[in-house]
Amino acid sequence: MENKKIHSVTGLFDKPNDIKHAAEKTVEKGYKYFDINTPYPIHGIDKAMKLKPSKMGYFTLAFGLTGTACALLLMYFTSVLDYPLNIGGKPFFALPAFIPITFELTVLLASFGTVIGLLFVFFKLPDNSNPLHDTNYMKRCTSDSYGLCIEAEDKLFNETETKAFMSELGAKEIEFVYYEDEAVPPILSKKFVLFLIFAAIFAAGTGYFTTNKLMFMVPYNWMMEQDRINAQSTSDFFKDGFGMRPPVEGTVPRGFIPEDFKMSPDSAGMFFINPLPASEEVIAKGKQKFLTYCSPCHGNLAKGDSRLRGLFPNPPTLHSKKVRNWPDGRIYHVITYGQNSMPSYAKQVSREERWAVINYIRTLQKAFNPKEEDFNDSK
Repeated sequence: MENKKIHSVTGLFDKPNDIKHAAEKTVEKGYKYFDINTPYPIHGIDKAMKLKPSKMGYFTLAFGLTGTACALLLMYFTSVLDYPLNIGGKPFFALPAFIPITFELTVLLASFGTVIGLLFVFFKLPDNSNPLHDTNYMKRCTSDSYGLCIEAEDKLFNETETKAFMSELGAKEIEFVYYEDEAVPPILSKKFVLFLIFAAIFAAGTGYFTTNKLMFMVPYNWMMEQDRINAQSTSDFFKDGFGMRPPVEGTVPRGFIPEDFKMSPDSAGMFFINPLPASEEVIAKGKQKFLTYCSPCHGNLAKGDSRLRGLFPNPPTLHSKKVRNWPDGRIYHVITYGQNSMPSYAKQVSREERWAVINYIRTLQKAFNPKEEDFNDSK
């Protein structure tokens, strides 16, 4: 061992309290370069060793802030300088809308920074060798003993004095650990490097062939070559060359019953009958849809007192004698096809919801224009 460079002196202890006491005494002695190895975490050992907070957080913070800056700068450049768009009058750099992407990129780069810092800065990869590996000391520390290792790098290290100090602490199996002859790390060996080169070439070639050749061959091109016509494309099948065809006249969706009174509102009032009962559930549903789609113009109570403050012509009240005398089918026709400046709400409100809205309108009309029979019906 005379020709080998010493790495450290190691000693083993049998009890957790013994290793904690040894750590405290090592700190009191003034040693800086030492480590404790145990088969499981020991509560309070970090305080006994006077360990400083890890610097790993600085890597995470630096990479996280880099992600924040990259996200904000990219979105600023895109939205303000390169391709500004006016979206509803909002500012080009609408920060609240950019927060989710900024958060995601911050977390992503912070995670990468943590892994990179651990592997290449703290663990010093690809150099993964350590003289303690495969020693009896490390085997015992990972099974049934607790170990103290004082490295030769420490200014106070002296082979004789450090070994005597270990004995004073009550350490057993005190050993000297030496550096092995320097060798090429396995990760940089010729065979491993050649394997990486072969794997990279194989992966690149396979990826290129799959995405540029294989996906265009039968039968793997079925997603691209489909027996259908794309929107706005031409077709050789039809004489006029148009791929998009209008529905056959008179065609209706399966399960859909067409309404034939678009141009005849009076006929709709005569033949359309409200199929829904005026139950609490139906009226509640009608109220919800009325307040959502009807109240902006008609007002919350259907009095024609628009909530749009003159931005749209106020409609007439729904409590007029004319509307009260309308049959339900007549009101249904107005909701479905519109009237005067009122557009159709057929796309916003389903058929069943329109009848529910009519039941709610009837409830409002009875509340503001009660008749004697209404009171009799409530008894």
